[in-house]
Amino acid sequence: MATQINPCSSSSTTFSPSSLNQKAFSSAKFFNFSRKSSPSRWVFKIHSRISPKNQFELKSSNGSPLNAISLHGGAAEKPLAKELVSPPEQSESNLSVTVVGASGDLAKKKIFPALFALFYEDCLPQNFTIFGYARTKMTDEELREMISGTLTCRIDKRENCGDKMEKFLERCFYQSGQYNSEEHFAELDIKLKQKEGGKVSNRLFYLSIPPDIFVDVARCASVRASSKNGWTRVIVEKPFGRDSESSGELTRSLKKYLAEDQIFRIDHYLGKELVENLSVLRFSNLVFEPLWSRNYIRNVQFIFSEDFGTEGRGGYFDNYGIIRDIMQNHLLQILALFAMETPVTLDAEDVRNEKVKVLRSMRRLQLEDVIVGQYKGHSKGAKTYAGYTDDPTVPNDSLTPTFAAAALFIDNARWDGVPFLMKAGKALNTRRAEIRVQFRHVPGNLYKRNFGMDLDKATNELVLRVQPDEAIYLKINNKIPGLGMRFDRSDLNLLYSARYPKEIPDAYERLLLDAIEGERRLFIRSDELDAAWAIFTPLLKELEAKKISPELYPYGSRGPVGAHYLAAKYDVRWGDLAGDD
Repeated sequence: MATQINPCSSSSTTFSPSSLNQKAFSSAKFFNFSRKSSPSRWVFKIHSRISPKNQFELKSSNGSPLNAISLHGGAAEKPLAKELVSPPEQSESNLSVTVVGASGDLAKKKIFPALFALFYEDCLPQNFTIFGYARTKMTDEELREMISGTLTCRIDKRENCGDKMEKFLERCFYQSGQYNSEEHFAELDIKLKQKEGGKVSNRLFYLSIPPDIFVDVARCASVRASSKNGWTRVIVEKPFGRDSESSGELTRSLKKYLAEDQIFRIDHYLGKELVENLSVLRFSNLVFEPLWSRNYIRNVQFIFSEDFGTEGRGGYFDNYGIIRDIMQNHLLQILALFAMETPVTLDAEDVRNEKVKVLRSMRRLQLEDVIVGQYKGHSKGAKTYAGYTDDPTVPNDSLTPTFAAAALFIDNARWDGVPFLMKAGKALNTRRAEIRVQFRHVPGNLYKRNFGMDLDKATNELVLRVQPDEAIYLKINNKIPGLGMRFDRSDLNLLYSARYPKEIPDAYERLLLDAIEGERRLFIRSDELDAAWAIFTPLLKELEAKKISPELYPYGSRGPVGAHYLAAKYDVRWGDLAGDD
């Protein structure tokens, strides 16, 4: 019998009716029927026992509050607020999503469209309300007009698109207010209660705002607008500080008003389809797991490149740079997922525990293992591209890197001596994000004379292309048909667009759904964040203290030459430069 997964839940399991016996029905009080059901299949979701007060605290596998375990603190935090989980009867509860910073680009381009996509796919509960909150004066109708232009019925191109959009917009409302005003959040609370109609209220706040006002909003929302009889959760966007000290201060400040299990630190790259598939590829295919170690893998590369500069956000970017913006979070999170040991279960705490172990095993980055660059103006044909410091919002003498390459090492038994290379940059020749796994040379290769002196051409390579054109392919060597002995390097290719014609959901859709369902596996825990900053903070301070000048590279090029020397230092060739993809 095949096991099916409910598309609107990462933790639901579907059983065929014939597989359910009387014992299963007698235990039905421990299950919750999914939002989507049909006569031909029943979806059950396992829940913990409910206390007499119809409220319970989520527990991890060791009995501690879920997501509140700190591996470095030895004990769970004791914040002022506790998350309460509503009873499982969906029809008796109401979901309220408040997008704080509703007038910003992220909200308009990503968050509202993601919420509509979930509604379009019937992944939201029957009773839900969406509020926008920002300082901009706006009416409900003006909010609906603003976001309607970004909503698309891209999934399956169904005929009822217009009806769905209209019904969704009817659930959207707006509240204007200051981010540090408890009075204004109290007004929001009144409106939320009116829409909730006395039902159990579950409230999700998405902070799509600058980090310097995270704490003000968390305070006001917790004190004046949190749920009194359901759960309250807060999604926080990066950046989570600029270094270990500022990140730790932000965490401590948030925990004055929120429990750790109420804080969902989002990194949208963890919601991308290929990143989600990374663990599936490794742990459910016997052909890969035995090879996943220093014995067979020569190096691993995490590559991120954009073919545009900082257009429109130079002022923000100059305060952080490419290392903080991309490497310390996106690429390092993917590295931790790639290199972790097999978790005990797929429970959020078990997965995140293994990620933390990887991060704690990594060496602190040294200056000699890093190359930084900054793009300069360049003319190509009749078109001229401005350099980074030509941006009027960027200081003329800025040393902020727009490119960085680094070699990292994990000092444990599985990965000892294997270089993990990261490369991230803006204004490069192409747009891509991928993981490249280069395997070792075949010992005593019988056919090495057919490859000449360059054995790298005979190296097997596994590539996971995160974006664009999602794909997984394995480079292998094979004989070209014919009488001679000529070799060719070919790909065993899984191109998602060919194999799965349905459009892939946006990462924000998956992460929003997980936050609504309380699934924390793809969100970052506080001790995980501490371990990540500990790797990069000494390097960042040294770069700034010594005023290291970045190597200049032309807009639209492959990046600084120094990146190639860094790779050669560890006998590595960047896989994205081979020209055979």
